[in-house]
Amino acid sequence: MTIFKETLDEEYITVSEAKDVLEAVEAERAADDERELRYELARAVEHVNRFAFLEGEESRALVEELADLEKVEPSVAIKIADVLPGDRTELRSVFANERYALNGDELDEILNVVAKYA
Repeated sequence: MTIFKETLDEEYITVSEAKDVLEAVEAERAADDERELRYELARAVEHVNRFAFLEGEESRALVEELADLEKVEPSVAIKIADVLPGDRTELRSVFANERYALNGDELDEILNVVAKYA
């Protein structure tokens, strides 16, 4: 017998939004004495607690504001919201895999948006 899994929906979320989701799952598991927190879930919770710097709503607002900029795609906006780069060098590392490079003014514009939330 083979069990196939099918992807029904796909959505990019920030680490902060993942933290909100995992907190809900963790609370649900804690309420039921029979269910334990599996190793993978415990590690995921530990990871998001360590690396989520903003609240979920704040990170989504940052992603939306970044996505409104001309050269920032939604997937890159998510990476920026997760990393919260503080200078041009850190920001350039986010764009390292992209097929285009940003000039100094475009980098500064993105950093100004990030500075509002960081």
